[in-house]
Amino acid sequence: MTSFPPEKPSTTGLNPNPKTSMEPSKHEIDDLTSKPSHTGTTHPIDNPWAAQFSSAPPEWHRTSEKALLRKVDLHLLPFLILMYLLNFLDRSNLAQARQGTLEADLGMSGTDFNLATSIFFVAYLLMQLPSNMLITRLRPSLYLSTAMALWGAVSACNAASQKFTHLLVVRIMLGIVEAPFFPGAVFLMSSWYSRAELTKRMAYFYSGNALANMFGGVIGAGVLGNLEGARGISGWRWLFIIEGTITIAVAIAAAFVLPDYPNTTRWLSEEERAYASWRLLADINESDDQNTRSVWDGLKLALKDYRLYLFVLLQHLSLLSQTFQYFFPSIVGTLGYGKIQTLWLTAPVWFATFLISVCVTWTSSKTGDRSLHIFFLMLLAAVGNAVATGTTKVGARFFAMFLMPMGAVSAYQIIISWVANSFPRPMVKRSAAVAIANMFGNTASIYGSYMYPASAAPQYTPGGSANSVICLLVGLLALFLRYLHKWENKKLEKAEAEEAENPETAAVAASGDKRAAGFRYIY
Repeated sequence: MTSFPPEKPSTTGLNPNPKTSMEPSKHEIDDLTSKPSHTGTTHPIDNPWAAQFSSAPPEWHRTSEKALLRKVDLHLLPFLILMYLLNFLDRSNLAQARQGTLEADLGMSGTDFNLATSIFFVAYLLMQLPSNMLITRLRPSLYLSTAMALWGAVSACNAASQKFTHLLVVRIMLGIVEAPFFPGAVFLMSSWYSRAELTKRMAYFYSGNALANMFGGVIGAGVLGNLEGARGISGWRWLFIIEGTITIAVAIAAAFVLPDYPNTTRWLSEEERAYASWRLLADINESDDQNTRSVWDGLKLALKDYRLYLFVLLQHLSLLSQTFQYFFPSIVGTLGYGKIQTLWLTAPVWFATFLISVCVTWTSSKTGDRSLHIFFLMLLAAVGNAVATGTTKVGARFFAMFLMPMGAVSAYQIIISWVANSFPRPMVKRSAAVAIANMFGNTASIYGSYMYPASAAPQYTPGGSANSVICLLVGLLALFLRYLHKWENKKLEKAEAEEAENPETAAVAASGDKRAAGFRYIY
């Protein structure tokens, strides 16, 4: 990172010992609270770093920001993507295990598999909010890596199941220990990246979903095809043992690699830590005052914002449109191929989904658009569901199975970053909003797991027809939120104009939270 010539600012107001303090102190926040911008307009400030950053030329910002982001990306993204890949793999590998002798060995029949899938989400959603409120008071690196080690151990315990009730107990425990990771990871990224940067990084992060399904099919085919009966152990048991062991190993490494917050990160210089915090303040014109608000204050602020309930509905419907993922090998299996060949056939579908998801989120980040991308992607998914349900031709159905995840999964990763972008500060409000949206969003998977019963094969008409309609609803709701945010932005502009006439009037958003001049909602 390029230093300022000719003098180095004093460190007054900065955390003198970043290794022992998890969050910025009150005086840090007060010192950095300003309205910095690259255009040069600032409020009076006392902190020398902030004064230097505010007055720096655009060329310096571009160079320094690029160097900082390169360093942050390298330390944060690879492990978060790998962790999410394993997070999703360890919950969805039941679908691959089903292609082995899982159901026969445990005496499962009827909708038992649907119950085993849905019960995971009951425990998962109950732990979402408590876990994400805790992360603001603990070290994210240790919190997330500990949760990962626990879910790896629990996932491996699936192999010890001797009857269906054992499997249900393990699935409940797996839901509890997996719950902290996803909202916690989104929260951690939103503590490092600006709103525009977060969208692209969320694409990379959520690509772990498609990669998990892709590798799940490849690993499942390899294990079930080559380890069935090895050392007297069924292939599906080996699948859980191998994947659970890999998860534990990655969790141990993650504890040493993942960063916490900008002001407590040891691999950044003092100037880089200050700049990493300042640039987030500059992005939304508000400080991330996590020490000045309690956890309950954040929860109350989130619940008072009416937009939260619309985003909860958007995320809920979006996740409902993706419940086919947990049955995808069974859906592809209706094409008439063998079980091992079926697992191999799922891989190209998810690889294509991975490529599309990265591309569309890149364009979303570049254009600053969220709602239109979501609308057209969900339209694509609706077509896929309709074709897969409405025809019996193998070629057409397999093509439709590409469209289903390419649309629904790609749209969802834009949605989750949109939620984090739409509730920027204070930190405890953002944390609560992300957790609430994810918690109630995932209730969709509880009943959505029953949309694809084995009795509805091969076309799964009830699930496919319902998902076609749901995809359209998600697209329309995204358009509604687009116009709602435009309306909110006009109200902010009006409030700023009134403030200019009367300096005692603060710019206030419709939600009741104070917003500094220049803030605008993304749509």
